[in-house]
Order: sequence, then C-alpha cells, then structure tokens
Amino acid sequence: MHTRTRRAVIGTAAISLALTLGACGKAGGGDDDGDDKTIGLLLPENKTTRYESFDKPLIEKKIKALCSDCTVKYNNASESSDTQKKQFDGMVAQGVKVIILDAVDAESVRSWVDRAAKKDVQVVAYDRLAEGDISAYVSYDNYKIGQLQGKAMLEALGDRAKESELVMLNGSPTDPNAPLYKRGAHSVLDKKIKGVVYEQDVPNWEPEQANKKMKAAITKLGDDGFDGAYIANDGMAGGALTAMRKAGVTDVPVGGQDAELAGLQRIVQGQQAYTIYKAIKPEAETTAEIAVRLLQDKKIDDLVPRTVDSQSKKKVPAQLYSAKIVTKDNIKDTVIKDKVYTVEQICTKQYAKACADAGIK
Repeated sequence: MHTRTRRAVIGTAAISLALTLGACGKAGGGDDDGDDKTIGLLLPENKTTRYESFDKPLIEKKIKALCSDCTVKYNNASESSDTQKKQFDGMVAQGVKVIILDAVDAESVRSWVDRAAKKDVQVVAYDRLAEGDISAYVSYDNYKIGQLQGKAMLEALGDRAKESELVMLNGSPTDPNAPLYKRGAHSVLDKKIKGVVYEQDVPNWEPEQANKKMKAAITKLGDDGFDGAYIANDGMAGGALTAMRKAGVTDVPVGGQDAELAGLQRIVQGQQAYTIYKAIKPEAETTAEIAVRLLQDKKIDDLVPRTVDSQSKKKVPAQLYSAKIVTKDNIKDTVIKDKVYTVEQICTKQYAKACADAGIK
C-alpha cells in the first residue's frame, strides 16, 4: 500500500471512530452528555461498622428496587478528604449526574460541590450536612440526638447526677454533626450535673485517639476523679473503656452512639450503660429514593418536608429522622425488633449468660 493511500485509510478510520464515540457519548458518561443510569455513592470511612454493613447495601438495594437498570458507583474514602475529592471529581468527570455524598470533611467539599453544580451535577448530602450547593440533605436531628445522650447519661447516674463530674469525649471536629451532638448533650447535662472536668474532641472518631485521651483524663484526674464518661459514639467508647479497665475504673457509666454490635454486647455485659439507635434503613432508603428521582428529573418535595441552613446555603431541602436511647432493658424492642441484629449475633457464647440474665433470648 502506498503511503498516501495508507494515510487516507487511517484518516477515514479516525473520522469513523470519532463519529462512533460521539454517538455513544451518552452511554460513555462524559461531562457534556451525562449518565442518566448511574448514581454515585461516596461514604467517608470503613472503621465504623455501619457504613459497609448497613448504609451501602441498603442504599444499593433501594436504588435497584426503584430503578432496575440503574447502577451505583461506590467509593469509600477511608477517612481521607483528599481521597474523597479524587473520587468525587472522578465521578463528575465520568458524567455521573447524581452523587450521594457523606463527607469526610464537610467544609472542604464546598468548592467541589459548587463546581459540580455548575455542571448540573446534583449532590445529596447523606448523614452529614455538606457545604456547597447541595440539592437535598438526609440525616437525623443531631442536636436532639445529643440531648438523648445527655438524658441517657442522667438516667444512668440516677440520684448521683447533681454531684457528678463527667469526662466528655466528643466527635471529630471535621464532622458537622459532632458539634450538634455536643451542644445537645450540654443543653441537658450542664444544669443537672456538678460539672465537666475533662473535655476533648476526637479527630476522625478514632477509637485509638479516644483511648489516648481517656488515659490522659485518668492521669490528670485520678482513677476516682470522675463519675461518668460521655463518649460520642460506640467505637470511641470501646477505646475509652479499654483505658478505663486498664486503670481499674469499672464503676462509672459510659455512653455511646450508633448501636454497633460491640457496643450492644458491652451493654448486655454491663460495661456500657447506653447507646443511641438511629434506624439506618429509613435514612438510607429515603436518600436512595431522592437520588433516583433527581436522576429521573422528578420532584422530591414529599421526601424532604423541612429545610436546614448550612454555612453556605440557606433552606436546603431536608429530611431529619429521630433516634432512640438503647439500654439493656430495651435491646429486644429496638435493634432486635427492627432486625438490625439477631439475638444470635448479639448473644454469642461469650455473652450468652449476660443475655440470659437480661432476658434476651
């Protein structure tokens, strides 16, 4: 084949390929065309058991039920905001037009979300109120959850509450829910207890950091220098309790949040006084339905009956669910009744006697 002929053939093939790719742009998911069958799901971390075990499968299942030919593109950021930015930007570049975002750092996402909104990408803030031009927000009334934590601690302290001094280990400074829990708890506790003698925020909700901060509290206060430990979630409560047991502190109530399996087992055993149960299924399923409707260009008004204000946007359409205090006395009527965990999962051999004593069988 002569060189001129070969170049002509190559040129023709290139034009043909370009036309083919152009015709397939919709399915390929480029920025200009968008992908009307894919929903992005970005979760913040995998150390807390809820995300991989509950949120992800519940959201995926509901999306599939509502849109059988839809797919979910999933990534977990493993507590790295930089990683989550790459994941988010990658989805936008691939043409994903609806993204469910549970932000690692709610403030840092503002610029990403705003850039995406200008490309007609709609972002549903899940569990944490992300900054930027988000389309909807689904979570819990987190101030009220903090109030429930405070109430549960007062109930655990009983008649000793007025003379009690507490250690408080709050959630991550980068999580917008954490200050709401803290303020809610203080609104209940401050007038009912003697005082808070040690209080720290815990980066990334790390159990290891909670362990270190509890060790520091015990070093400062002594092993009898506090009467209760408000811990913002169950994972951190586990870390704090390890430090307390090592120091011989076993007679003060400790609380948590999230109704994690390990937390429930500690409650059954009497090591942890309470947790807060947030029914993940309605939160996850509502979020999935909002995402599908946005993808299909349908109204979501009935799914978001109220509004909230972020620092960067007023009147964000929102759905905020309520939560429940869980103690040894009502595990059966909450997490077991709702099939979050079975009796068999909670009452393994190690916890069988404690379960029997608590009437959980």
